Amino acid sequence: MISRLNIRQSIEQKEDWLSPCAARSALSRGRQRGEDPSPLRTDFQRDRDRIIHCRAFRRLKHKTQVFIAPLDDHYVTRLTHTLEVSQIARTIARALNLNEDLTEAISLGHDLGHTPFGHIGEEVLNELYHEGFRHAEQSLRVVDLLEKDGEGLNLTWETRNGIASHSKEQHIFGKGGNMPGTLEGEVCRVADAIAYINHDIVDAVRAGIIREEDLPVSAVNVLGETHSRRINTMVTDLVESSWTASGRVEGSPAIQMSSRVREASDTMRDFLFEKVYRLRSAQDETERAKQVVSNLFNYVTTHTEILPAEYRMHTTASQRMAVDYIAGMTDNYAIRMAENIAK
Repeated sequence: MISRLNIRQSIEQKEDWLSPCAARSALSRGRQRGEDPSPLRTDFQRDRDRIIHCRAFRRLKHKTQVFIAPLDDHYVTRLTHTLEVSQIARTIARALNLNEDLTEAISLGHDLGHTPFGHIGEEVLNELYHEGFRHAEQSLRVVDLLEKDGEGLNLTWETRNGIASHSKEQHIFGKGGNMPGTLEGEVCRVADAIAYINHDIVDAVRAGIIREEDLPVSAVNVLGETHSRRINTMVTDLVESSWTASGRVEGSPAIQMSSRVREASDTMRDFLFEKVYRLRSAQDETERAKQVVSNLFNYVTTHTEILPAEYRMHTTASQRMAVDYIAGMTDNYAIRMAENIAK
């Protein structure tokens, strides 16, 4: 029988069977502040649990993915997107013999800093804030500084690195931004794109913006005609291609897709940008969302005294405080606050 005091060590020993380049919790680069280890959970498991229990994670259920504050209960929200990313990433990590706990922690935390109204809110804050705004950097700021009443979650370097480096350029394997320092971070980066390409198609069809038959035939012929087949094709191809690739260490996967599936995935993503995302950005509700964020920014920068303490603890710059506060809002809270300050 394993005693209560060595369960963590037993889990860490099992990680010796992972791929040679997989992250190992016992070899983590550590936390920003030292802590005694848990008798039951590895450091990556503790990261995952801290993220799940934090307030920013709960607020994701009322944040836009693509469709702003939808009345239909079946549209994807930032929370359901996060759960889909986690499921896809864990499936890939398990198949590639990587650290599933770290993969899950990164996946669950990757969008904690996303704004209300999805990328529309992000674009407005990026224009208004003199230092610019990127949601991946904001997610790191949330876990490092803003959560837990300003104490932060004190996550491991590996989880923080994966969160900060999950964004990329337009293509599914784009190299924009910082590249992750772990294979698990690379898996989450790709799983993010696999998730939103597929669920955004479903939402756009539901909203009547596109029809299934509008999807690029060349991409459909490769990926499949249904939501589940497309995800299965992309994930299966990623696993098979990563195992057969020349990894950094013998017996270690290198995260990639075959050129055929990668090109089809990029074609589908380009189609969404052209026929869904850009169309949404020109609609009236999008203009209203932009105005809400702009009004909130202008108001909060001149009324920082209204902010909770955690938003005033780590900076004296009014714009930085406003960005932190607004980025943490849900769609509905942002709308209500904008209506109240307009009275």
